[in-house]
Amino acid sequence: MTGKKKQGIEFRYYEIPHGEHLLALTGDNPNQEYAAESPLPKLYFHNLLEVGYCSWGEGIIAFETAEAPYKAGTLAIIPPNCPHFIHDSCPSGSRWEYLYISPQELLRGFYPDNPLFIKKITEQLKKEQCFFCGGHNKLFALVRMILDECPVSGGYSGEYLRGLLLAFLISAAGCQTEGGACQPEHYTQNGGIRHITAALEYISKNYMDNIRMETLAETCNLSETHFRRLFAEYMNMAPLAYINLVRIKQACELIRNTGCSMEDAAARVGYTAVSSFNRNFRKIMGISPYQYKKSGENHQSIS
Repeated sequence: MTGKKKQGIEFRYYEIPHGEHLLALTGDNPNQEYAAESPLPKLYFHNLLEVGYCSWGEGIIAFETAEAPYKAGTLAIIPPNCPHFIHDSCPSGSRWEYLYISPQELLRGFYPDNPLFIKKITEQLKKEQCFFCGGHNKLFALVRMILDECPVSGGYSGEYLRGLLLAFLISAAGCQTEGGACQPEHYTQNGGIRHITAALEYISKNYMDNIRMETLAETCNLSETHFRRLFAEYMNMAPLAYINLVRIKQACELIRNTGCSMEDAAARVGYTAVSSFNRNFRKIMGISPYQYKKSGENHQSIS
């Protein structure tokens, strides 16, 4: 007798462009990749806070243990490390616009001397996913203003957008505290990948350091053996492979946006040996760091 096939989970690493305050994706449901007839659509999760606004269409937002319907006018706030997927039920599809934000980085710019306030807001935002279908006019208005402002440049546009993002984060955290968001029925916070969420967050903050498996297991209140098994089960890769993935993605951002040397990039993301950095970079990206840097330079010269 064979066991039930496990639903796949994919990690998506989103990067905020250098000098920007957020990553904005618009279009006809850019995250929709799974056909309706697929018996096991792949859940995905990401490293940033996701804010999605559905302007038309309907369907479901599915999670590991629950699902919730959406329709035109739905505002969805999905914290990092929360596996989900968006599934259309309309033949013509649906249209979503997305904002990807790093609340901690944004808040640190406003409150550099108040880490406790930053922690309070960020912890509230990543508590659980929220869906708003009206009744929170302030949140809807802020999201629309942010989306409208994203294509604008020059003057004080950057600071205006930064202020809108701050207002949104604090308002969203307040709505979490006060309640009123629509939550999927029977959603279990402790289910599935939630067992290893603490380790994923620890890696995202400390990838540049020498991370011990014992430490990661302790953050999840698991034995090291149990932690390794659960991590491989939910991530389809070993903890070390995931650490290397995060490090190389961070190195790509450094190489593309700062122009630092390969040696400097390797050291800044946690590699003590350049040879190890080069090997892992080629394994994950398919090309060498030098080739990656040259391809970026060629693209900039063409554009």
